Amino acid sequence: MQDKKKLTLLQINDVHGYLEEHWEHFYEGNESVYTQVGGYARMAGYIRQVHKERNGSVLLFDGGDTFHGTHPVVDTKGQILLPILREMGIDAMTGHWDFAYGPDYLQELVASLGYPMLAINCYDKKTNRLAFPPFLVKEVNDLKIGVIGIAATIVDKVMPPNFSEGVYFTLGNEELPDYIQKLKKEQNVDLIVVLSHLGLPQDIQLAEEVDGIQVLLSAHTHNRLYEPVTVNDTIIIQSGCHGSFVGRLDLVVKNKQIVEHDHQLVLMDEQIPEDKAVKKIVDEGMRPYRNQLDEVIGATETGLHRHAILESTMDNFLLKGLLDYTKAEVAFSNGWRYGAPIPPGELTMNDIWNIIPVNPPISTVTLKGKEIWELMEKSLEVTFSRNPYHQMGGYVKRVLGLNLYAKLENPSGQRMQSLFVGNEPVAMDRLYNVAFITMQGVPHSYGKDRRNLEIHAVDALKEYVIKNRTIEASLRGTVTLI
Repeated sequence: MQDKKKLTLLQINDVHGYLEEHWEHFYEGNESVYTQVGGYARMAGYIRQVHKERNGSVLLFDGGDTFHGTHPVVDTKGQILLPILREMGIDAMTGHWDFAYGPDYLQELVASLGYPMLAINCYDKKTNRLAFPPFLVKEVNDLKIGVIGIAATIVDKVMPPNFSEGVYFTLGNEELPDYIQKLKKEQNVDLIVVLSHLGLPQDIQLAEEVDGIQVLLSAHTHNRLYEPVTVNDTIIIQSGCHGSFVGRLDLVVKNKQIVEHDHQLVLMDEQIPEDKAVKKIVDEGMRPYRNQLDEVIGATETGLHRHAILESTMDNFLLKGLLDYTKAEVAFSNGWRYGAPIPPGELTMNDIWNIIPVNPPISTVTLKGKEIWELMEKSLEVTFSRNPYHQMGGYVKRVLGLNLYAKLENPSGQRMQSLFVGNEPVAMDRLYNVAFITMQGVPHSYGKDRRNLEIHAVDALKEYVIKNRTIEASLRGTVTLI
């Protein structure tokens, strides 16, 4: 009979380019608490500590949303991360925002890493062949581990077109069973691990439908799972975002079965020593950006974060800046999850860039009232769809200038109960002046007289802060559940 074998799986996911320590947001009772955590040097310090503790019987996986999210990372198109990631000891990754510079460029980035990007669901449009390897087999402590990657299915559905130029994405649920059987029968693996960027609701549905997944490393939805979810004998973990946590799963495997497991969601706080080598690389990469990003431009009396699904203080600030500049009646942005929190106090240019690192131009458009209604009804559906596979990522579309009343328990298309622009019920055939950023704010199929202004979001927000000195962006009850 096979002896028991020990293996530790470490997970980072949705780091979103946060190279250094940053603020993170927690709830304590009815209070918001902010703590400085994270950074690649601290993650590396913890990872090396675990390798030593477990005598190297460790695998580390990156769930994606790696090469995007902060100004230095976007400005260098991910290049600043390469020497850091090569030091981390990562075994494989999958992706989502990593496609932001185009699939061909992502291939170049991955070629410089020394470990693969895995995706069973990303196909070349011309050949219908996989654009990336579907799986990886690793041997650790006399165990063969089969790792299958699933990239975010929404890359070609709701993201800007350049993200998926030349490729298309499936959900991966139809392909997965065949890869599991291939790894079991042809590779004779002892353990099946799925590395997914579908999001927790879709990953739970996937585990319910597909037999044979023993561990599923979930990403995309920024869940802090302090306890694993177990579905259909599948252990599912997800480890927050921004590198604020590292997920740790200690396993005991016998006869190709997990007979013991222990999970920790490890906070990357000051108790974790930083790795000096990685710290040096980070400092060197950040040096050209320090003066620009450290500039203090004002203050906020409101804690700014995106940790709320219906409305967020961070996006209320962003949208107030858009309305102030354009004098529009309504402003829209996407329901992004990423963006490290900002506690009350000083506002720096680094904070502004972290809110909107893509720095798009401010845009305006004229929308009919019925289009505004349809936009918000669709946003509720893609956020709260009863079928997890129809959820398209992100939170409810961010909006200022509206008040919306909804019943989430209603079927698709029937959730919105009433809608107001200002204090007046929306008039379905009336034209409204709208400001927005990115096609995710207002898709191209809506409205008329669409135009991009010369000013971009970062400069507009900077002007707004300097003009007001101290900003306020509290929750306004824009979306109310009734």
